[in-house]
Amino acid sequence: MSDSLREQLLKAGLVDEKKLRQSRQAGNKHKGGRKRDTGRRAPGADKAREQQAQRSRELNRKQQEAARRKALAAEIGQIVREHRLSRDDADQAYHFPHGDRIRSVHVTAEQRDGLARGRLGVVTFAGGYELLPQQALEKVRERDADRVVVFNEPHHENDTPPAEDDPYAGYEVPDDLMW
Repeated sequence: MSDSLREQLLKAGLVDEKKLRQSRQAGNKHKGGRKRDTGRRAPGADKAREQQAQRSRELNRKQQEAARRKALAAEIGQIVREHRLSRDDADQAYHFPHGDRIRSVHVTAEQRDGLARGRLGVVTFAGGYELLPQQALEKVRERDADRVVVFNEPHHENDTPPAEDDPYAGYEVPDDLMW
């Protein structure tokens, strides 16, 4: 039983010496690994290779875009966590439009004033809303403007004179007006 299969087949008379040599040569050809490029290609092989390269480029572009979005989201999250204002003592509801609905956050009187004067703003974060100071709000706006929900442009009381044809110019807006 120590004989190889080839030798056993030869002794049994099932193969001859010539066939045995041919099978050895055929086996050695496949052991070489890669086939030699004879210069002949199947029709459509170049087209298929180009389509595969195009798919690879598109997949790579999508992965890079996803990584960029993820990095931006991480930056925004860090900004919001560092600069958000506490609303623990909030006792007033501040209403604002977001999309096609009216939303609200609870704020203090000082925070309400800051929102009205443009010193504070509201951003979306982790499925909710957070209050941020103007500088942090600008950083978030640079990275993703869609996250900024409320930001009243800062204005100064006596910078612009009232328009001459404004019918409500003589009326003063009360300080305690709640919207």
